[in-house]
Amino acid sequence: MTGHSPGSAQPGRIPVGGEDRWLLVVVAGLLSFVAMLDMNIVNVALAGIADGLHVSAATAQWAVLGYQLPVVALLLPVGRWLDGAGMRSALLFATAGFGLCSTLAAAAPWAAWLIVARLAQGAFGAVLFVLMPVLALRSVRPELRGRAMSVPATLGPLGAVTGPAVGGLLLDHLGWRAVFLFKIPFCLLALVVACRTMPRDGGLRLPDRRSAADVLLVGSGVTALLLALTLASGSPGWTVLVLAAAPPLWWWLRGPGGRPLVGVLRTTGLFRAHTAVLALAVGFAAMHYVVALHLQRDDGISATTTGLTVLAFPLGMGLAGPLGGRLADRCGARPVAVVGAALTAAGLLLLVPLGGDWSPVDVAWRLALAGLGMGLNGGPTQALVMGAAPADRAATVGSSVQLARSLGFTLGPALATAAWGLAGGDDGVTAGLTLAAVAACIAVPLLALQGRRPALAQEMSTDAAPAAHHP
Repeated sequence: MTGHSPGSAQPGRIPVGGEDRWLLVVVAGLLSFVAMLDMNIVNVALAGIADGLHVSAATAQWAVLGYQLPVVALLLPVGRWLDGAGMRSALLFATAGFGLCSTLAAAAPWAAWLIVARLAQGAFGAVLFVLMPVLALRSVRPELRGRAMSVPATLGPLGAVTGPAVGGLLLDHLGWRAVFLFKIPFCLLALVVACRTMPRDGGLRLPDRRSAADVLLVGSGVTALLLALTLASGSPGWTVLVLAAAPPLWWWLRGPGGRPLVGVLRTTGLFRAHTAVLALAVGFAAMHYVVALHLQRDDGISATTTGLTVLAFPLGMGLAGPLGGRLADRCGARPVAVVGAALTAAGLLLLVPLGGDWSPVDVAWRLALAGLGMGLNGGPTQALVMGAAPADRAATVGSSVQLARSLGFTLGPALATAAWGLAGGDDGVTAGLTLAAVAACIAVPLLALQGRRPALAQEMSTDAAPAAHHP
C-alpha cells in the first residue's frame, strides 16, 4: 500500500512474484485445528478431571470455560494489538505459550492450578485464532488466496467437530492428562517451521493503555454474554448477565477502540459477510447439538453409532474444503461462498421433515450434504473477508470474523435448547432443526448481495486490490 508508514509494513509478506510458502499455510491449518480442538476436546474428560483432582463437576467445568472465555473475550483487543506486531515474533510467542500452558494443565496437582493454566492458554489461543488467517493470507500470492485460506478455514472447524471423538480415545486409553498433552507435538512442529522459514521482524510491543482499556471493556462484556448463554441460560439470571454485557460493549464501540473496527467494516462492506459467518455458525452448532442429543437420548442409538453418524458432516467438509479454495481462485470467492452456504442450508432443511422418525443413514447423507456446503463456503468466505481488509488492519478484521464464528458456535446450542424447550417433545426436535436451517438460509442472501463499492476501495493495499471487486 503506497503511503504506508514504516510501522504498517507487513513482516513476512510474500512479495509479488515471490515464492509461495505453503509450509506456513499448513502450519496455519494445524494450529487452527489445535486451537479449535481445544474448545471441545476437554468436555469428555470432565468426569475424569473431577475424580482425579477430587473436585465437583461444576468446578471441573472451568477446565473448559477457563479456555473458552478468554479466547472469545480477547479476540478483538488482540486483533488491534497484532496489527502493529511482527508476524514471526507473535507466532513464536503464542505457540510457545499455548504449548507451555497445555503442559502445565496436564501436570496440574489441584484444580486451581488447572484453571489458571487454562485461562492463560485461552489468552494465547486468542492470539493464535487471530494470527492463523493472517498468516495464510500473507504466505501466498493474491491469486492463490482462496486455496490458502481454505486450509485453516477447513481444519479449524474440523478440530471443533472431532474434538470429542479424539478426547474420548485419549481418555479411554491414556487418562485425562493426555487430553492436554496431545497438542504439544503440533506446537513443537509449528515452532520449528516458523523459526526456519519466517524472516526476523521487529518483535512484539507491549500493549498500550488503550489496549488495556479494550481488554477490560470487551472482555467484561463478552464474558458476561457467554456466561449468560452457557451457565445461566436455564434460569432467569441470564437476563441480568445480558444487561450487564451491554454497557461495556456499547462504550467500547463508541470509543477509540471500537470505532476503527466499525469504520473498517463499513468502508469495506463486510458487515454482511460477518453476519453470514455468524448465521452459518449458529446453524451448524444448533444442528450438531440437536442431532447428537436426539439420536442418543430419544432414539436409543448407541454413542458409537451416533458418533459415526455425526462424523458424516466433517467428512463432507474435509472433502470439499480444498475444492472450495481452488474454485474460489478460479471463479471468484463470492459465488463459491454462496453455493456452499446454499448447500449447507439445503442439507439442514432436509433434516426438518424427518421429525422423530430417524435412522442413522437418513441423517448421515443429509449431514454429508451440509458438510460439503460448509467445506465449499469456509475458505472462499475467509478469502472474501481477508482479501478486502486493508493491509494494516488485517488482524483486526481477522479477529472480528473469528469472534462472529465463536459467538455463533456458542449461541447455536443455547437457541436450540430454548426452541426445543418451548415446543417440547418431537416438536422440540423439529423446532431446533428449523432454527438451524433458518439460520443457514439467512447466510445465503447475505453473501449473495453485493454491497455498494466503498469509496475507500481505491485506497486499500495491493493485498486487497485483487479481491476488491468481491466484497
